[in-house]
Amino acid sequence: MKKVLIANRGEIAVRIIRACRDYGVQSVALYADPDAQAPFVKLADEAYALNGAAPAETYLDIEKILRIALRAGADAVHPGYGFLSERAEFARAVAEAGLIWIGPDADVIAALGDKVSARRIAQSVGAPLVAGSDGPVETAAEALAFTKQHGLPIAIKAAHGGGGRGMKVARNLGEVIELYESAVREAKAAFGRGECYVERFLDRPRHIEAQIIADKHGKVVVLGTRDCSLQRRNQKLIEEAPAPFISDEQRRTIENAARKLCEAVKYSSAGTVEFLLGQDGTISFLEVNTRIQVEHPVTEETVGVDLVIEQFRIAEGKALELSEAPPRGHAIEFRINAEDPAKGFLPTPAQITRFEPPSGPGIRLDSGVVSGSVIPGEYDSLIAKLIVTGGTRAQALARARRALGEFVIEGPATVLPFHKAVLDHPDFTGENGFAVHTRWIETDFATKLDAAPRPAPAEDAGLLRMEIEIDGKRHQIGLPRALLVGLSATPAPQAAPAQDDSAIAAPVAGTLLGWKIEDEAQVREGDLIAVMEAMKMEVQITAPRPGTLRLQAAQGTALNAGDIIATYG
Repeated sequence: MKKVLIANRGEIAVRIIRACRDYGVQSVALYADPDAQAPFVKLADEAYALNGAAPAETYLDIEKILRIALRAGADAVHPGYGFLSERAEFARAVAEAGLIWIGPDADVIAALGDKVSARRIAQSVGAPLVAGSDGPVETAAEALAFTKQHGLPIAIKAAHGGGGRGMKVARNLGEVIELYESAVREAKAAFGRGECYVERFLDRPRHIEAQIIADKHGKVVVLGTRDCSLQRRNQKLIEEAPAPFISDEQRRTIENAARKLCEAVKYSSAGTVEFLLGQDGTISFLEVNTRIQVEHPVTEETVGVDLVIEQFRIAEGKALELSEAPPRGHAIEFRINAEDPAKGFLPTPAQITRFEPPSGPGIRLDSGVVSGSVIPGEYDSLIAKLIVTGGTRAQALARARRALGEFVIEGPATVLPFHKAVLDHPDFTGENGFAVHTRWIETDFATKLDAAPRPAPAEDAGLLRMEIEIDGKRHQIGLPRALLVGLSATPAPQAAPAQDDSAIAAPVAGTLLGWKIEDEAQVREGDLIAVMEAMKMEVQITAPRPGTLRLQAAQGTALNAGDIIATYG
C-alpha cells in the first residue's frame, strides 16, 4: 500500500492524512465545491475536485470517487465515517477496481449493516436483545400494530442506517405514524434506502459500546468500552472511555458479546458493537458500526493505539500485535458542533472568524477547520473534537473545564456553552450517581443557556467552472464565486431576516422538505407547519402565534437562514 485515497472530508480526512504521513504512505483528498479551501485539501499530498456540492453528486458518488482514485494512481481507499463508509456496494466496487479497501469485507458490512440481519446474528451468539420486529415493517400501520402488541416506547430505526439518522422514538400511540414516516424520509436522504424496523425502546437508557479491532487471521481484540449517552437527536455529543459507573459483570457481558459477534462473522478492521443499558441493568444489543467511529480518539488515548494505522496494517494482511489490557487513565471527547444549544441545537452554518483551541497537558484536538473556514450547510455540523485525558475521571473533568474555558470560536454558534454547563451538572459528574441517559438533554437538562447571535451569512464557498485553452489544449478551471463577486461592481444582495411577527423565517440554511399545512390554513401557536433539512438533519418549524398563514416558499427550495417562508394575513 503506497497511496491512500480518502473518501471523506473535514476532521476525519485530516485525521487519516496524518496517519498516512506517520505510516509512510501518500494521501489523496477529494473535495466538493464548498470544501475547496478546507484544511484537509491543503494537507493532503494530492487533491482532486468532485465538481459539485450536494452529497449525492460528491461524497456519495461511487463512480466519480473511483475514477479519481484510478486517475490519482491510488492503490487503497479509506472511507472514514459517514457517507459511504458502511455501504457494502462501495467496498465491493473498490475491490473490483483492484484497490485495497481499508475496512471490513463487503459481505460483512452487508450482513451487519442490515440492522435486522445484525439482530439475528447477535441473537445467534447469545448477545442480550429486547423484542423487535421480524424484519423491516412495510407501513406505518405495521409499526402501530407492533406498538400495540409490545407496548411503548418503541424505536423506529433505519434498517441500513447508523449514526442516529433515520431513528425516531415514539412515546405515545398518536405519534407513531408521523415518526415512522419521518424516519423513512431521513433514512432515504442519508442512506439511499428507507426500510425501517421497530423494537422496544429501553426508557432512559445509557449508550455503552465496545471498540473492537480484528485482523484477517481470526484474531479479535476488544479495546475496552465507551459511554456515549449524552446525545441530542440521537447523535452523540460527549463520549468517554472507559465507560464509567458500570459493574465488572456488565463490562464483561458487553465485551464478550462484542467479541463473539465479530468472531462469528469473521470481522476484520476497526468496528464498534453498541448496546443500550437500561436503568434496571438490562443490556440490549443495538447495532454494529462497521467503520472507524467519530469517538475513536478516547479509546486511542486510554489504550495507546493508533486505530487508523492498525486499519492500514490489517488491510495489508498483517497480523494484530495487540492484546487486551486494562485502560490507562480516562478520556472524554467533546464534539464541537456548529449548533446553538439554546435554540434546540439548531445548526448554524457560517464562516469561522476566530478559532483559538486550547492546549496543555492531556489535551488533544482533532479539527477540520481554522480561522476563516466556512462551515457549509450541505454536510454535518461537526467542527472539531476536543479530547481530554487524565489519570482519573476526576482529573479529566478538571482538565476539561480548563480546556473548554480556553476554547474560543467566533462566527457560528457552537455547543461550547452546553459542554461547560454539563461539566457543572451533578447528573454527569456523578457525585450523586451517574444519571445521564440518551434523552437526558431533552428531558432533564434544564440549565438556561443564552442564545447565540445569528451569524452573518457566510461567503459563497462554491466554485464557478469554465473551460480555458492553454497552448491549444482545453483545461477546466474553478474560480471561487466570492472572488468573482468581489470583482463585480455590486455584490449580490443578502436576504434579510424577518423583523416582526408578521412573517415566519427559515431558522437555518437548508432545504424545505415539505409543508404540513395548506396555503391560507388557520394555525395555532406551536402547530407544526413545515420541515426543513439542514446539515443532514430534519428541523421542524412551528407557528409562533395563531393566525392564517400564506405560504411563500415551495417544497424543495434551498433557503438561507432568515428567508421568509410564510406570512400572516
